[in-house]
Amino acid sequence: MRLVFLGPPGAGKGTQARLLEKRFGCRQISTGDILRRHQSRLTPLGEQAHHYMQRGELVPDALVIAMIEGELEQSPSGWVMDGFPRTVAQAEALDETLARRGIPLHAAVLFNADRKTLIARLSARWTNPRNGRTYNTLTNPPLVAGIDDQDGGELVQREDDRPETVAKRLEVYDAQTTPLIEYYRREGKLVQVDAMRSVENVAHQIASAIETESPAW
Repeated sequence: MRLVFLGPPGAGKGTQARLLEKRFGCRQISTGDILRRHQSRLTPLGEQAHHYMQRGELVPDALVIAMIEGELEQSPSGWVMDGFPRTVAQAEALDETLARRGIPLHAAVLFNADRKTLIARLSARWTNPRNGRTYNTLTNPPLVAGIDDQDGGELVQREDDRPETVAKRLEVYDAQTTPLIEYYRREGKLVQVDAMRSVENVAHQIASAIETESPAW
């Protein structure tokens, strides 16, 4: 199983990626996690990325792809790409990388979500600053408010999850991702789910779509 998850911030992509990872054994590949890991380990790729981020610049696509290639080598049972690609140019670069390896993408899953609900969800999201794990006080709360279930540390609200910045993030998403949705639609690889349903229902939608498209995945 090789999937790309598309959808606005707060649509539940990370949650569903982790569920698929548990159910099917495929690996969640998150570009945010990859960047943090490379920087914390001081890898050559991480140091290059750090220089760009220090200057407030975007990490170049070629550098992100190089990091992702390393992840693909560690994911023989399949993967779910969460947070990449974000543009058509990145999608094309990913397709070229997969083509060289002879492992085509199976589907791009689009999480359709209502903007008003997304703003409420994002404003309720809290993050473990030590590893990036997220919770949502509305849909996926921690067992103890403000505390991570696994490491017992404090949760924080990221600056870009504050209500005053959420609307801007959604505008950026619309501008960047609409062409990407059309790209995968033309490729015949777009699968859509209603992300406003419960976590269990969305997981069922994704599993049903996967099994319908190709039971051999």
